[in-house]
Amino acid sequence: MFKIGLLSDTHGYYDPRIASLFGEVDEIWHAGDVGDYEVILQLNMIAPVVAVYGNIDGTPIRSRFPGHQRLKREGLDIWMTHIGGYPGNYDRRVRDTIYRDPPGLFISGHSHILKVIPDKKGGFLHMNPGSAGRNGMHQVRTLIRFEISEGRLGNADVIELGPRSA
Repeated sequence: MFKIGLLSDTHGYYDPRIASLFGEVDEIWHAGDVGDYEVILQLNMIAPVVAVYGNIDGTPIRSRFPGHQRLKREGLDIWMTHIGGYPGNYDRRVRDTIYRDPPGLFISGHSHILKVIPDKKGGFLHMNPGSAGRNGMHQVRTLIRFEISEGRLGNADVIELGPRSA
């Protein structure tokens, strides 16, 4: 069993409660718009970080992380990118590939809207953890914690960190 803490769109803000919320995870995945490399340093103190850069990220983030990550954990094929869209409305940068070579789990950020949606056409799950940061139009800061075992995702918890302004 592999435990994951998933977040996105921190925009340079690190909520100190993340340390206890992700304290038992094996890896932390950041789906872009990190905003400040200090956020990565804080997350690395909890667990190893796998990340992609987002549209607001500059050289310190882009020089360390790719725009797309394709990985396998516990037999599950995962594709993580920042601007990916969602079932029925995928971004042009992923639209052709996502059905030709579908992952088991597709993760994107960018919208600041938390979504966990099965893509029935492609036979995979889409996740967007919303935004853990304070910048944007979202009302509530969110993240997701879940497990992967034997190629399957389970025990997913949506965690609300409170209002964007708090």
